[in-house]
Amino acid sequence: MTTTHMPVAREAPARRAPENTPFDPTAWQQILQMVRQQHPALHRVWFDQLVPRQLTNGVIQVKVGTAAQLNFCQGQCQQPFTAAAQAVIGRLVAVSFHCENLPHGGVYSDSDQPMPLNPDYVFENFVTGPCNRLPHAACVAVAEQPGKAYNPLFIHGGVGLGKTHLLQAVCQKVLEREPAARIMYLSCDSFINQFMVAVETGEMHQFRYRYRQADMLVIDDIHFLARRERTQEEFFHTFNTLYQNHKQIILSADCPPSEIPELEERLVSRFNWGLVARIEKPCYETRMAILQKKAKLRGLSLPDDVVSYIAAKVENNTRELEGAIIKVQGVAMLQGGKIDLDLAKSALGDSVIPDQKRISIQQILDAVTKYYNVRLADLQSDKRHKSIAFPRQVCMYLARQHTSYSLGEIGGYFGGRDHTTVLYAVRKVTDRLKDKPDVAGQVAFMENQLTG
Repeated sequence: MTTTHMPVAREAPARRAPENTPFDPTAWQQILQMVRQQHPALHRVWFDQLVPRQLTNGVIQVKVGTAAQLNFCQGQCQQPFTAAAQAVIGRLVAVSFHCENLPHGGVYSDSDQPMPLNPDYVFENFVTGPCNRLPHAACVAVAEQPGKAYNPLFIHGGVGLGKTHLLQAVCQKVLEREPAARIMYLSCDSFINQFMVAVETGEMHQFRYRYRQADMLVIDDIHFLARRERTQEEFFHTFNTLYQNHKQIILSADCPPSEIPELEERLVSRFNWGLVARIEKPCYETRMAILQKKAKLRGLSLPDDVVSYIAAKVENNTRELEGAIIKVQGVAMLQGGKIDLDLAKSALGDSVIPDQKRISIQQILDAVTKYYNVRLADLQSDKRHKSIAFPRQVCMYLARQHTSYSLGEIGGYFGGRDHTTVLYAVRKVTDRLKDKPDVAGQVAFMENQLTG
């Protein structure tokens, strides 16, 4: 009997996505959809313009359109996109963002490194109304003709009214037209800290060269120069050098130059040389337009009655309007329902928190600085000494407990810290409330002050 030997069937190896190949557009759309669902506050309409190029050595190379979008994606989107990609593909991959059109100059800040710009903060996304028409027009003119239209340009107004938006919009427009422009954009607190370090390390020559060779100097919250005699002296000479060289200077503050306490008269005079423009609280119609613009930016459709309700309920500033949109969107995603008036009322606590009981971050800052006897400038600085760091953490904790702001928005009030820093602060204070009765008593006292 003849025995026939049949070939042994072997199990086919698992298929793997080939490396160094164009990335599957269907998989990319699934990744985008997952990011939209899991991170609604992060989503932007321009995400649809992101282009996945290829999968190389376990990294998905994604092209973005502008330097500001690159900053946004690298700073806030790396982890969410990577997690979504791993879930869709089923492999340990990572997402990396790149931009082919980076400007040759740039926007610089601390340690002379490029400073991130927010792609949301462009002129096209700024809503104008009676409250801000003059500062907006002035910023557009300055972006068109730096150093010629209004120099210096001084914008003042309350927290969250759009000063930073306009300052960054000018920076982005100038870089769009002049990619080689060297722009120094930073907070006044950063300028002060850099000056102090330069004095201590004997690097004043480098410090002066960095600022006095700039094509444009943009400083947020210039009112922090108050009572800083040595820094005012240095800024006076920097101002003069730039002005004489016809370089654009843009400043923002929470009050006009004449109301900044203990600011040298010669600086007050110079700040008034150009145009001083005030931003006021948006009126009802402007708030409605802002809500529609912010929602559109996130690819969100809000019914007219929801827009009217939020605009009537949130009166203080643009940041609170944006926070309300994020909250409504988040509740809608959790409940799996459409956004309507009932959902908006539920999300914003219509029957729980009357308007007159709402607490602002400014009230929290006032309560904490008074209780711990610290300066607001220190809380917003990079100082990490325990006497500063813990009051700062308490501020973040109270803001999280008593306002509708997101973690990222709260971090913005404290020197632009990211959401992970705020989350750490909230957890740190929560742990100490459990373990240390004295801390619990301190926080309870401040909460009673805030709630009456």
